[in-house]
Amino acid sequence: MFGFSSGELMIIALVALIVLGPERLPKAARFAGLWVRRARTQWHSVKAELERELEAEELKRSVQDAQRSIADVGTQLRDAQSKVRDEFDAVRRGAAELADEARRVPGTPAQTEAQIASSPADEPEMPALPPGAIAADPTAPPRVPQEAGDGTAR
Repeated sequence: MFGFSSGELMIIALVALIVLGPERLPKAARFAGLWVRRARTQWHSVKAELERELEAEELKRSVQDAQRSIADVGTQLRDAQSKVRDEFDAVRRGAAELADEARRVPGTPAQTEAQIASSPADEPEMPALPPGAIAADPTAPPRVPQEAGDGTAR
């Protein structure tokens, strides 16, 4: 405990018995035990307080680390947002340049977006009927084939 061996403790006990005498030795031993208990209790309370402070400081450090990482992520998001906006603006400028260039191409009529939107869509044409075909009226009842002179249908 304090770095004393058992032989040294025996010598201290023998000296205490001689100095204090057998009547006062038990009372002195109780008193010494009381002070040792108080010292241990005090030591444990100081140790616990120190551990609590260290844990609180460690918690503060971890919160500060988390705040720094959140700030870093926010910075990265802002940087990414500005890059996306720059790229979007570049694409928009490129599309405007292509539209201007398309308007300047010779041989093609210049059309505005309103003219393009109002032009009729290309519809496929119906194939023409073969020669000799007769278009029937879809509302008329179907025709029954004419009968031959022998009474059989053709």
